[in-house]
Amino acid sequence: MSKRFAVAQLDAIPPVPCPCGQARRAFHDVPGNTLATVHLTDIHADSKAHYHAKMTEIYIVLEGEGHLEADGEIIPLKPMTSVMIRPGCVHRAVGNLRIINVPMPPFDP
Repeated sequence: MSKRFAVAQLDAIPPVPCPCGQARRAFHDVPGNTLATVHLTDIHADSKAHYHAKMTEIYIVLEGEGHLEADGEIIPLKPMTSVMIRPGCVHRAVGNLRIINVPMPPFDP
């Protein structure tokens, strides 16, 4: 019988480049996972505007301050702010931020 849980140490996962900065992606390699992944993401001031055709994201700000540009609106970001970004929403985070990003379904580069 396979385990019904998975554990990730986010700060031990090597970061990879993403449109926002650097992401440490957990649970993308769990067999049968079709629900979500969890990313510890360090956002830099020069993040790129982008959208996802089928993926919803939830951002949870851990550190830093800045704002999210979402479909032309400016949303202030500070620790403990959480934002749901639905498919098709053109977005980018601005500032130096550390967030938890929860992509649903799992992130697919």
